[in-house]
Amino acid sequence: MTINPTLVKNVLKTYDRQLVNGRRLARLSRYISVSTGETADADSRETKRRRLVERVAREIVENLITSDSRNPMVEEIKTDLNQELDTELIFHYPPSGEEMKILKTGKDGPEELTSRQREAVMGKLWEMTLKKVNDTML
Repeated sequence: MTINPTLVKNVLKTYDRQLVNGRRLARLSRYISVSTGETADADSRETKRRRLVERVAREIVENLITSDSRNPMVEEIKTDLNQELDTELIFHYPPSGEEMKILKTGKDGPEELTSRQREAVMGKLWEMTLKKVNDTML
């Protein structure tokens, strides 16, 4: 079996162009990161990690907390939140598509939280979720 030398030459030429473009892009990204104030690779890693932790925490708060998920992390967060607030909370999205409702169990059944209570619970939930995700993430 013979290989046409022109084809080999074209493949190598394309590969060489891709290497040059890759080096050029790497140089450009280093230049941009230095000019925007990112000082070191460690800062960049920490920033990326923080963004990833926030993205995972947001996913947990927006979707998994309201679902009937048996995810161990979600169960721990709910349990810790209920223990800290000394009440059982129910998170759910109404079928009408409104924002998430937070209900607490009362004498006469579930009661919706006031806006001030809701903000406090959401703040605490966000803090606990961030901490839990940050602690469990490698």
